Amino acid sequence: MRKKGVKRSCLIILLTIFLLALSFSNCFAEPKIPIPKIGINIDKATNPTEVANSLEIIFLLTILALAPSILMMMTCFTRIIIVLSFIRKAIATQTTPPNQVLIGLALFLTFFIMAPIGSEINEKAIQPYLNKQISVEEALDNAMKPIRSFMFKQTREKDLALFIDISGSERPKRLEDIPSKALIPAFIISELKTGFQIGYILFIPFVVIDMVVASTLMSMGMMMLPPVMISLPFKILLFILVDGWNLIIKSLIMGFK
Repeated sequence: MRKKGVKRSCLIILLTIFLLALSFSNCFAEPKIPIPKIGINIDKATNPTEVANSLEIIFLLTILALAPSILMMMTCFTRIIIVLSFIRKAIATQTTPPNQVLIGLALFLTFFIMAPIGSEINEKAIQPYLNKQISVEEALDNAMKPIRSFMFKQTREKDLALFIDISGSERPKRLEDIPSKALIPAFIISELKTGFQIGYILFIPFVVIDMVVASTLMSMGMMMLPPVMISLPFKILLFILVDGWNLIIKSLIMGFK
């Protein structure tokens, strides 16, 4: 009887394995719906138009790869993110607001401030190029003109002179003669300086609160209590009472007008 029971269990196990094998084979069989194959092929061009289209695609991919750098270095994003970081450090709230919120706010403020320039680029460069009214070179020149005009308004003459002297080129007589390779780094360091100046002014009232709280705790003999624990609520209260976010955002936007 025991041998018969063992044989039955072995048969059941073998049948189970066989059925599982059949089910797996059905699962991995060729599906009824064909899966598309995607690939990149390099073939010979039959006419010059195909070559031009390929070069345009490569150019667009290059622009997309450099888009984050262009957004940060050639717009108002640098100054905005520096000021927002300074205000967070001045209040001493550590990671509140978080970096994602600050970067998102800086991006949307950048889009808001640069919207007129984007509209001008679309009207004078992108749309004429898409309608085949101008060439690629003319489209680039038309796109750079409003951006250069924006950067000239925010760049200090001292910073421009620095990069022009370092490059060894002659002093330009007109703004149009200044090359972009000197204008862009001059604009960046000007924005950094302006951002640090605004940050310094923002720090002053909060430093005063820290000094008052620290001196009060020392006079009371409570030297073991961290002054930051006591000053933080007062700094947040001051920031709320003066409507700090409204004042800072308004000052940043008006600074680019």
